[in-house]
Amino acid sequence: MSLASTAIEPSRFREALGHYASGVTVITSHIDDEPVGFTCQSFHSVSMNPPLVSFNVMASSYSYPKIRQAGRFVVNILSNAQVRISNQFAQRGAAKWHDVEWRPSPLGNPIIAGCLHWFDCEIHAEHPAGDHLIVIGEVKSLHRQEAIATHPLLYFKGKYCNLGVSAE
Repeated sequence: MSLASTAIEPSRFREALGHYASGVTVITSHIDDEPVGFTCQSFHSVSMNPPLVSFNVMASSYSYPKIRQAGRFVVNILSNAQVRISNQFAQRGAAKWHDVEWRPSPLGNPIIAGCLHWFDCEIHAEHPAGDHLIVIGEVKSLHRQEAIATHPLLYFKGKYCNLGVSAE
């Protein structure tokens, strides 16, 4: 039995990937007295020893070259109350930081107020992959929100959604 090679339409591929629920993060850094950042759904752990995480970013990203230049970033894991933040950082332009409260991380990266958790990282490696880059960061510090009633912001089938039940 042979499998015929057929081209996969980008819109069909995107729709199929949308059926995989993901958390929503904002990747941020600070360089030349300017905070930079973008919304990112493709974030995951890579290694426990050393502690490594990864995210994917479009190779044509406006924000990522500045993050690369800084050599460091924070992964802000958004709560379900931060839809506005997610939408704001998904846009291009300087208005991303309008009305966004933040404080510097131990490495000097912007930690967005109200996020569930954050991981403060130094860039460990970068790999080209199609029209994206795979960025691996070594976690240098982290913080976990202790509020039990707070849930993550999730994205599924092109929409934000909330957890229906607690898995505890």
